Amino acid sequence: MNLRVVFVEAMLGVSILAGATRIAILSDIHVTPGNECESKLKSAVAEINSLSEVDLVVVNGDLTNEGSDEQLTNVKGILDRLTKPSYILPGNHENNWSQSATKTFIDLWGNDRFVTETDSLVIVGINCGPYMKMGDGHIKQEDLHWLSSTLSQRVVNGKRVVSFNHYPLSKDLDNYADYASILERYPTVIHVNGHYHKNEPYKCGEIECMMVRSLDRKNGDFGYTIMDVTPDSVLFYQKKLGIPAERIHGVAARTKAPIDRLKDSVTGDTLHTTIPFGWTIEKVWTDSASIFTRIGFDSDNIYFGNSLGFAKSVSKNGGDCRWEIQTDASLFSRPSVSNGRVAIPTADKRLIIVDSYNGNKLSESESVGPYVADGIVENGMLYQGGYKKMEKWDLASGNLVWSFDSIGNYCQASPIIVNDNLIFGAWDTYLYCLDKNQGNLRWKWSNGKSANMLGPGNVVPVCNGERVIIVAPDRYMTAIELNSGKTLWRDNSHKYRESLGVSEDGFTAYAKTMDGELVAADLTAPVFAEKWIVDMGIGYDHAPCIVAETDGVIYAGSRRGILTAIRASDHSILFSFPVGVSEINGIDIDPFTGDVWVSLIEGTIWHIKRHANA
Repeated sequence: MNLRVVFVEAMLGVSILAGATRIAILSDIHVTPGNECESKLKSAVAEINSLSEVDLVVVNGDLTNEGSDEQLTNVKGILDRLTKPSYILPGNHENNWSQSATKTFIDLWGNDRFVTETDSLVIVGINCGPYMKMGDGHIKQEDLHWLSSTLSQRVVNGKRVVSFNHYPLSKDLDNYADYASILERYPTVIHVNGHYHKNEPYKCGEIECMMVRSLDRKNGDFGYTIMDVTPDSVLFYQKKLGIPAERIHGVAARTKAPIDRLKDSVTGDTLHTTIPFGWTIEKVWTDSASIFTRIGFDSDNIYFGNSLGFAKSVSKNGGDCRWEIQTDASLFSRPSVSNGRVAIPTADKRLIIVDSYNGNKLSESESVGPYVADGIVENGMLYQGGYKKMEKWDLASGNLVWSFDSIGNYCQASPIIVNDNLIFGAWDTYLYCLDKNQGNLRWKWSNGKSANMLGPGNVVPVCNGERVIIVAPDRYMTAIELNSGKTLWRDNSHKYRESLGVSEDGFTAYAKTMDGELVAADLTAPVFAEKWIVDMGIGYDHAPCIVAETDGVIYAGSRRGILTAIRASDHSILFSFPVGVSEINGIDIDPFTGDVWVSLIEGTIWHIKRHANA
């Protein structure tokens, strides 16, 4: 060992124990080109390279601030300087806001999960979401299958498990119980996460867990974590840059799988979980992957896409899969259906139009960026948001009619059509109104905030023909004059976010708040006028699931799989039923039957039917 290495090892302030595996952990590094974290990450990489006894490095999520291609490429250039074996996971800042709909991360690092082994350990890391919209963390169904299969094959001959994920093994992950139940089958010595930027031990059932620090703890505190896994213990050290390491936590290392299994409750005492007479709530599809899209319809089938890139047609009666086609990235946009054609906007930058009967491809067009928005069809024309553009397509011919490309970021939610107006939001802080026939800009509106993520990027507007209503992450409900784009009023008496809908008669806007309430506002009043408010009993919620009314019943979906039905006439709760544990993607009304369908991120689809005698 040369003198420089001896000096640096002394600065580390800890000698490694016999038989230990030493892992350096970088988490929540939040590098933007030119910011202070960029230079400090370079220093951390150089310091880790100089530590002879580090066996491997794990970078445990939130590499960037917005997950853009520029930011990801920049941080990869720094992390590629690591001379130790390194394993990289994304975090919510790569999954929730992504220029490429999460594809660039995989293109750069090859995968968003990893497994490696030492003589005594199986070290495994897995992605956590949330995926391209606000929500809780979520482990994709295919990743749970992979984790179960991988551990069953590799945890042999006395080996033990070390688990990594960006999120805590807790209710920050909606399906954490499924995740933990797999880890509990094996001698999992530790689960390590970041996300909260601090050092904090905790437990999930019998699993020992450790939350680790961010690169920047503010006030000049930059550093990372060293973890030693020995035959009988797990030791954690905080390593501030240029300062000797400080031991912060230690636990005895498990040698056997726990006897007691984790128990989890998905409902609370305040929910109305009894289904009234005359209603049917039925699960009609369970996918092998996660589902991020809403549902499209024709008279006989439903259409959706999954996280493995498969677009599928499933029969309404019987639930048989009629066809499926594969794309090269997770699907986020709802398939749009019209006159025997299905338009599939893909995250691998294509618009594919197929025959609804057999899935045969009719046309395919390339785009400059991923599609993640929901489109809308009127008279055979598809109005589809894309990356920095809004488009009009003729589904019969597959031809592009016009493209409006003066948008600063991607579109995500569905537009609405009011007479000749096409209204939609984008993640560039603006709400746009175009002439639907020519694609010309009529007006654009902003709440005045400079931060993209406070704008109306993922809300479906509502309109009564005179004024447009939106809610956004700035926590305001806003009324905008349809003809001019002028602000009429703004209300922040409740914690609005992105969940909005309109009554069947068009006179009332329904907004779900972050406190789990449903607020009804008068769409015809010249100022904000609250009609009523109902506490749905779901607690804190930020799912951007739209609200919808059909046959006199209002439906809202939550981040934790709670479907709530409210009678519009007296705003009484009919039921709040847990159809799953993950976010409901949307409330979709079948235009052919009036029935309600919902898809959940966990990969299930449910059919809600109100019978004639209800």
